[in-house]
Amino acid sequence: MLYDLEDEFSIASIKARWVLDSRGNPTVETEVLTIARGYGKAIVPSGASTGTHEALELRDGGKAFHGKGVLKAVENVNKIIAPELLGMDSRRQEDIDGKMLQMDGTPNKSRLGANAILSVSLAVAHAAADTYSLPLFQYLGGMNAYTMPVPLMNIINGGKHAGNELKIQEFLIAPVGAKTFSEALRIGSEVYHSLKAYLKDKYGPQAINIGDEGGFSPPMKNTREALDALINAIRNAGYEPGKDVALAIDAAASEFYDEKRSLYIIDGQELSREKMIELYEKLVEEYPIVSIEDPLHEEDFEGFSIITRTLKTQVIGDDIFVTNVERLRRGIENKSANALLLKVNQIGTLTEALEAARLAISNGYSVVVSHRSGETEDTTISHIAVALNTGQIKTGAPARGERTAKYNELLRIEEYLGTRAKYPGLGAFKHYKR
Repeated sequence: MLYDLEDEFSIASIKARWVLDSRGNPTVETEVLTIARGYGKAIVPSGASTGTHEALELRDGGKAFHGKGVLKAVENVNKIIAPELLGMDSRRQEDIDGKMLQMDGTPNKSRLGANAILSVSLAVAHAAADTYSLPLFQYLGGMNAYTMPVPLMNIINGGKHAGNELKIQEFLIAPVGAKTFSEALRIGSEVYHSLKAYLKDKYGPQAINIGDEGGFSPPMKNTREALDALINAIRNAGYEPGKDVALAIDAAASEFYDEKRSLYIIDGQELSREKMIELYEKLVEEYPIVSIEDPLHEEDFEGFSIITRTLKTQVIGDDIFVTNVERLRRGIENKSANALLLKVNQIGTLTEALEAARLAISNGYSVVVSHRSGETEDTTISHIAVALNTGQIKTGAPARGERTAKYNELLRIEEYLGTRAKYPGLGAFKHYKR
């Protein structure tokens, strides 16, 4: 039977199920098929350190999976969303996402669940791309999508990602001296294994236990101890800190902020906002830190503005923006941060995530595409990073299958692009001043 082009892209079926994420908790997977047999699949990740204003991840409650079941979300896809979307043109992403938002009708997607909605949203994009016989990054970004991202690799875990005394949640390396993404991945892997040997030698075998994102969770007590370990690992791997491999941190400061007393409790100290900013200033002076994420409490737009003016580095807003256009607009007006952390599951549809990214880019903000701590083998974010030419991605250590899946997909994308692939290196961090 012959179809015209529009029929070929029509959604023929939508099917959701529960699968496990990297923490052993259930999450939603959805498959979408077009009439022309274009196939799309997406699995939704889950965060541990979540912003207050994130879209709602619908969970069942009760005894099964300790309340974390997603059968309601799966049912919402199969019985409510699917019947309404069948026959729609899979290329009309905004219309499809808009339809689901209308069906949900709540500000935070609490009726159908952001996990239900996002699984369909991403799977539809994959199905449309497959119908065109295009990789997702090229379907979304066209022929101008060729910038490979600098990987920000979380190789020492603290905060909610670990069981140690470190308050800073993530200590990351960025292989800025590489010429290609594949070289950057090799450098990152070498530094990771160098760090493993260093930690085992200094702290013992227990120090090389790993946290949620594949980074090590050593028995460290303070921030400089972790940063010094990274510097040693970089040097031991044969690279120069700052030139070949830079550092970054994700403070997730809301997690160690005492709201009642307006104090940050870190490294055995109780610090005011001003003293916290002074601490960051000293760290940036002492170490080659190119990026700091969520340095202050998620509601402190004024403080974010001050620290953005003060520090000569990239300041990423995650919990403060939660990939939400309205909160990002407020940040732009106040000049709070100079980079957006893009997490599609914070907002719940591909359309809204891309809108936030475009708003950030058009206002001079950098964009860092990010995973979550509860991840899966889904590689959509690898494609989004290249599609938007963001030049930066955060997807964990070069270890654990759910993390390496993203890196391995980027290797395939780089190979697909061939000589057109561009690796920006330190240039990706346009707000960083040496």
